[in-house]
Amino acid sequence: TRAEAEAALAADPEDYITRKPKPLPGSHHLAASDTTSAQPTLPLHGSPILPALAVDAACSGNPGLMEFRGVIADTRTQVFHRGPYVGGTNNIGEFLAIVHALALLYKEGIDNVIIYSDSRIAINWVKSGQCRTKLEYTPFTAELFDVVRRAEAWLANNDFRVPIIKWPTEKWGEIPADFGRK
Repeated sequence: TRAEAEAALAADPEDYITRKPKPLPGSHHLAASDTTSAQPTLPLHGSPILPALAVDAACSGNPGLMEFRGVIADTRTQVFHRGPYVGGTNNIGEFLAIVHALALLYKEGIDNVIIYSDSRIAINWVKSGQCRTKLEYTPFTAELFDVVRRAEAWLANNDFRVPIIKWPTEKWGEIPADFGRK
């Protein structure tokens, strides 16, 4: 209908993107679903696009012990986990989680899977190619800053095409990669 068309035009285009996915690493069920239909169906407006990798970070204190991970969004199967790092912040962890997910998908040749993050700040840092933390470099944070510099170098030297989309927590609840420590 005209009303549906106007609503779609006003909506976020990411809500309507679908592609036939390559399987995520360690994801046998996604590989099997790859052959179930030649024509993918459109997702319901306002629901996650699958398959997807969801990433999140957790920090005990700010700064404090920080860790991050990525999970397959619909099954919550953990694909990677890093940390804890001493002297980290949640924003740095969110940034590193996205970059790690990008590097993993790039290495596996997967460019048609969505990455979801619940951090608008980290998404913007990744798009700019720079972790814009105000955390001070000290001997205490040196190891973490080394990881950040390697992530920035990866972004500078690789052309990634995977969409990074903000997970709307207010609509869908906590991101599947959430550590559950609130």
